[in-house]
Amino acid sequence: MSQQQAGRVIDFLSLVERLKRTKRTGWINSGIAGPESIADHMYRMGIMALLVEDAMVDRTRCVKMSIVHDLAESLAGDITPFDGVTKEQKRVLEQTALRDILATLGSDTAAAREIDALWREYEDNETPEARLVHDLDKCEMLQQALEYEQSDGKRLDSFFASTQGVFTHPQVQSWVDEI
Repeated sequence: MSQQQAGRVIDFLSLVERLKRTKRTGWINSGIAGPESIADHMYRMGIMALLVEDAMVDRTRCVKMSIVHDLAESLAGDITPFDGVTKEQKRVLEQTALRDILATLGSDTAAAREIDALWREYEDNETPEARLVHDLDKCEMLQQALEYEQSDGKRLDSFFASTQGVFTHPQVQSWVDEI
């Protein structure tokens, strides 16, 4: 690896580091003290993907998708449905952010192409893996809501209500039923 390539990787990792510092907006808006970061959320989703027992999905692809699905938020921020941004505006903001992030890495690199493909697959939500990762995204949020209710004594009913009837994967649904 050339010095220039190494520098690009370090610059890319510095952008990714923002995910460790950026707290999830929904928890901030709900008054949670010391809420999880975007990276915390993505990490647990990756662990959850490892726990799925389904021969019909590529678990490795699901783990990778889990750890890149919110990558654009390192520049675009954590935009919630309550921020007054339309879904289309959010998509454009995140696409632009991802393009800029991948340009830092080097858009022509194999890693950038893989990250881009995983992110777009998640966004399009048309493959079994993407649908599973969408379920994991919501399930992880519910697990975190439960934990905040227990630790902070807050009622977070809106998080639970927002996911009613959205789960498609039977194993994830069983986890949600347990939560």
